[in-house]
Amino acid sequence: MMENNAQLIAQCEALAKQWLTPAFDEETRKEVQAMLDNPDKTDLIDAFYQNLEFGTGGLRGIMGAGTNRMNKYIVGMATQGFANYILKAFPGQQNAVVVGHDCRNNGRMFAETVADIFSANGIKVYLFESLRPTPEISFAIRQLKCQAGVNVTASHNPREYNGYKAYWDDGAQVLAPHDKGIIDEVQKVKIEDVKFEGNKDLIIPIGGEMDWDYIQAVKEAMVDQDVILRQKDLNIVYSPMHGTGRVIIPMALRSWGFQNIHVVPEQMVIDGNFPTVVSPNPENAEAMTLGMKLGTKLNADLVIASDPDADRLAIVCRNPKGEWEILNGNQTCMMFCWYIIANKKKLGQLKGNEFLVKTIVTTEVIAKIAEKNGVELRDCYTGFKWIANEIRVSEGVKKYIGGGEESFGFLPFDKVRDKDSPASICLICEIAAWAKDNGKTLYDLLMDIYAEYGFSKEVTINVVRPGKTGADEIKQMMADFRANPPKELGGSKVCLWKDYKTLEATKADGTVEKLNMPDTSNVLQWFCEDGTKVSVRPSGTEPKIKFYMEVKDPSFKCAGCYERCTKAAEEKIEAIKKDLKL
Repeated sequence: MMENNAQLIAQCEALAKQWLTPAFDEETRKEVQAMLDNPDKTDLIDAFYQNLEFGTGGLRGIMGAGTNRMNKYIVGMATQGFANYILKAFPGQQNAVVVGHDCRNNGRMFAETVADIFSANGIKVYLFESLRPTPEISFAIRQLKCQAGVNVTASHNPREYNGYKAYWDDGAQVLAPHDKGIIDEVQKVKIEDVKFEGNKDLIIPIGGEMDWDYIQAVKEAMVDQDVILRQKDLNIVYSPMHGTGRVIIPMALRSWGFQNIHVVPEQMVIDGNFPTVVSPNPENAEAMTLGMKLGTKLNADLVIASDPDADRLAIVCRNPKGEWEILNGNQTCMMFCWYIIANKKKLGQLKGNEFLVKTIVTTEVIAKIAEKNGVELRDCYTGFKWIANEIRVSEGVKKYIGGGEESFGFLPFDKVRDKDSPASICLICEIAAWAKDNGKTLYDLLMDIYAEYGFSKEVTINVVRPGKTGADEIKQMMADFRANPPKELGGSKVCLWKDYKTLEATKADGTVEKLNMPDTSNVLQWFCEDGTKVSVRPSGTEPKIKFYMEVKDPSFKCAGCYERCTKAAEEKIEAIKKDLKL
């Protein structure tokens, strides 16, 4: 083990010394030299043991010097490789890309670096004049008929991260074979190959006109304008969490007809340090504290928030006691799907060729909603690029009406090909308006859905393992689960095992069937006789392994059952955690 560690340190030192050449600026050289001089080689290893690669969310990492860090050189080599691939994929034409960024530290610098490199390679660049939401970048690629795009963002990650989302000509994040092709090109690039000196004649600033076009497109997600007109004074509190939704989302809400919108002033400040939250992640209840405080003061109907790049959303509504209840991503997705189906059907907007999409780790209640209403539902891998792929393969044949995932992302229309919180926030406010028009709250509506389609409790457990040792530990955990899958979880026998790496589904009787998926993925799933579903996968964007647990309770009959069923489900989840040694 010590010999292997010494060999790893030697490899990292050799790589680090390459970063001491004049090709790198003085600040970078000093940071690398400090890591080389430090007797504790942990930082050196973490910074140089691997190259950042495209995962489910593109390129993402902690900012700093090194091959495993986000810095202008890694961004530069990635962009040069991306440019080389675009020129090969679309030869003999004037290619164009869209480039944007969010509120994160170094975001503008990275975006301008990306724009310079693309333009130096003869590619026209539409560069947003300032920070913009991720879904607007996706929309602009389609609107301007570009070949590709880049958004500099780390989405909801902690403040020390930044990232690089690569998009293709359909406005979706890059999928195979293009992702592998880009990586191959990037791996060929050396720092001296990067064309950092931009061609300013090929860089075109965009902003307000694209905002207008995008907001008009978002209105296509509206289902029932009449209910909004009747409830235009719905009391809404909104927070952008220091990010890109601060202008677009209030504008979009007003364009839908909502007139009583309040913002959280402390979180309207653009700041990549996110000073008012521990982490700018709508999955964390702590991030909603200021919004709920203002909501209480103003007696709001609901509190909503978007993450820094405004692709995810969070929703807080009132329970029967008047207390704030934070909806989880599964509940949010379920409510969207129910409302879209129920009200499009009521208004005669369903023609029979519509479909919904959810990820394999998202609640199975949505499958029941779709089945009972005769609407096709498709399952796909985690990552919105897979939902976008389902839209792409059915374009012109079947009508996409919505899709989402448990991690607080939803897309209610097809003009964008990524999670879209501006459109989703407008739609959830329409749903709240519909509920209020019917004498209900969002909480009441949730209880109604559970009563009709079945109760489930979903919890995601994140096991964080940073650095090289953490990556090795996560790899070993997956290997152990494959070698010794659980036979029982929470007192119920496992009756079906799915391995998306081998694309095999194994039943309790030993029967093996092939899984029909477009690619393989490092995901395991276990299904129990009582309806329990547990999924496990390493994160594609953060140093952690994620466990998604869903348990059922068929005894749920009405809202009065919620607390009892929730408590019983939580007890079962604790038992499952013990079974998995978490």
